[in-house]
Amino acid sequence: MGHVQKMKVFFKYVLCIPITLSVFYLICPSLRILIGLLPMDKCTLESAEMLVRDNIGDTSLDLRSRHDVQTCTSWKAPVIWEGMFDPELYDQRHKKEGSSVALTVFAVGRYLDAYLGTFLNSSEQHFMLGLPVTYYVFTDVPEKVPGVQLASQRTLKVLKVERSSRWQDISMMRMKTISDVIESDIRHRCTHVFCFDVDQVFTGRFGSEALGDSVALLHAHYYHLPAKLFTYDRNQASRAYMETGDFYYHAAIFGGSWKRVKALTDACYQGIMEDKRNNVEALWHDESHLNKYMWLHKPSRLLSPEYCWDTSIGYRSDIKVTRVLWAPKYYEKLRTR
Repeated sequence: MGHVQKMKVFFKYVLCIPITLSVFYLICPSLRILIGLLPMDKCTLESAEMLVRDNIGDTSLDLRSRHDVQTCTSWKAPVIWEGMFDPELYDQRHKKEGSSVALTVFAVGRYLDAYLGTFLNSSEQHFMLGLPVTYYVFTDVPEKVPGVQLASQRTLKVLKVERSSRWQDISMMRMKTISDVIESDIRHRCTHVFCFDVDQVFTGRFGSEALGDSVALLHAHYYHLPAKLFTYDRNQASRAYMETGDFYYHAAIFGGSWKRVKALTDACYQGIMEDKRNNVEALWHDESHLNKYMWLHKPSRLLSPEYCWDTSIGYRSDIKVTRVLWAPKYYEKLRTR
């Protein structure tokens, strides 16, 4: 074997190390407990006055209330944890400001029957209560969307989409669909957009403290891990390729102002389509492209894993509340090949 070939094989194995270790982490409960003991970086700012603020309530954030977790980033964006904010203050200010929120969710194929009813009903109990909310449900079978009793100032729109033959394509192509509906409808009626996976359940407040210009979610399985173990796409042929990054973000929830969400979805869609033309598919599909975008365009607000927690991780002392939980996954039954 020549020198060049040997180097190619070497790098192939090196690039597999983060994925291998991550798989071992996922299947080993005792390791997950030990990972939870690893300390996070700490916020170096003295007060919220030093933040680059994008939410009208942020001057009231208490960055020192949580000594066990990271409450701000190196670029002065807040990381929102229980105990840092006054929910009533945020709600009052956003009502006065006239904030309104669009929620997008895709329920295609078997995912509609398995998850959508629970998702929508739990959202009505916990998501942005007191603010105008418009649900945008994308599905291939609109007639099967369950009825939901909505509170005042809350509406539901059902939009038909074609069902792709592969679940990966459904996941990736949602970026274009979200961009299109922002352009045609959302921008005329809502100040903010949140995009959700349907296989989740709201269990606690998900309120106006989460609103911001560009909002990313810390992945529950990675927030204590060192960056070298993050499963970024390491394939240099992909537009999602990353050597390093700041955090590992979970694409199950992302949001922001309609302008910033449209910019994100446009960029991710462009990257996905360029990869398709080059016969490449990013490691974690749209999530890989989202992580690349958020590395190049820093989010102005991070949500802690409280906002999307996986109970299989077990007990973590820094998770004081859970606001959204992963629903049970039935990939073998629900996903198309």
